[in-house]
Amino acid sequence: MTDIEARVIEIIKENGPLTGAELTPHFDMDPLLLLRECRLSKALTVQIIGSRYLRLDRRIDGFARLSPSILREFLTYSVVGLSDAPVPLNEKADELNKKIEEISRSKCDLAFNIVSSLMTRLEYGSKEKACFIIAGDIVFNMAHDVPRPERSTGKLVQGSDMDIVVIVKDEDAEHLVARLDEEIYKEKYSLLISPYNKEEIDYIVKSVSKVREQLKFDTFKHMVACKILCEGTFLFGNEELFNSIKQMLMDEGIGDKINTMEERALQFRKKAEERLLGRDPEKALQDNEFLFYPTEESEEFE
Repeated sequence: MTDIEARVIEIIKENGPLTGAELTPHFDMDPLLLLRECRLSKALTVQIIGSRYLRLDRRIDGFARLSPSILREFLTYSVVGLSDAPVPLNEKADELNKKIEEISRSKCDLAFNIVSSLMTRLEYGSKEKACFIIAGDIVFNMAHDVPRPERSTGKLVQGSDMDIVVIVKDEDAEHLVARLDEEIYKEKYSLLISPYNKEEIDYIVKSVSKVREQLKFDTFKHMVACKILCEGTFLFGNEELFNSIKQMLMDEGIGDKINTMEERALQFRKKAEERLLGRDPEKALQDNEFLFYPTEESEEFE
């Protein structure tokens, strides 16, 4: 038994099962190396809650990786407990799962309230001219509230952002796309400067014609856009338009392409974890830093 393993066991005996984020402050070491110690220990169990889903990353051959990253999964979505004490471990994992689901519901409700209020301020009938789609961590019930800096301002926001895709009918795009972009930007800015919310909206407003162009699935940006549309769920507006977009994705076989990429991502994650648990983890971290750390699919929302 290593000294680190013995110390982890001692801490858990004193405090009960802990998340990765709760455990790491007790150690002056890379959290991924701490995860390695926990995973290799027979006396410890690392229980992961939630699900893994596809994330696209330019740095990877084939672009496909899984989210959460290995680091984020350990810190936010994992509980470390004693192998011979499964009851408190399961209780802690259930508590964490309920918290994550509640955060996801809360962010989704906030997104709905924002866009529904916004649309009431526009002219009559605007609701039927566009559909609002929610995507990202929220749709997988995996949203978190770990503070992080927003990209453009550096202001701290509360964890997962609200990814919103707005699709406007072609016949209304000329006058409505720019106006919706302006109105949502105002909401985004208001949330960022609010001392109470500190939430972030990432959004894109586009026409049905733009979606058709992206369905070619021939560039990285198009792949990201299609993946986001595939995972997205209806939030507000014209549900018939939403269903037609989903049908377009199906007709072009986008779902099958995404599934193929997800299978590739599963193999990629398996190899990354094997390297972390191998004989030279520090070299693995140095050689392939991008394998283990979070990335953002920000290009669709720029």
